Amino acid sequence: MKLSRQIKPISYLKAHAAEIIRGLAEQGEPLVITQNGEAKVVMQDIESYEKMQETMALLKILALGTRQIEEGRVQLVGDVIQRLRGRSKRG
Repeated sequence: MKLSRQIKPISYLKAHAAEIIRGLAEQGEPLVITQNGEAKVVMQDIESYEKMQETMALLKILALGTRQIEEGRVQLVGDVIQRLRGRSKRG
């Protein structure tokens, strides 16, 4: 993905909104909108956005797990299984 080709001024967005939306859905690449020469907004299609959100959620879970390991907040899987089996026998 070459982001430099995906930068447009807000005036281009105003004049070509429908075309831009079609292009975002087809290409799956984000579009940077500038105002007064400065990047202000990033637009992307909903499918790409949802995938990005899922990836971010997985990365957060991974970071949390890594932090818990570093802090020593882990349990042996055998211990966990024994405890769960004990619960199911009581319930």
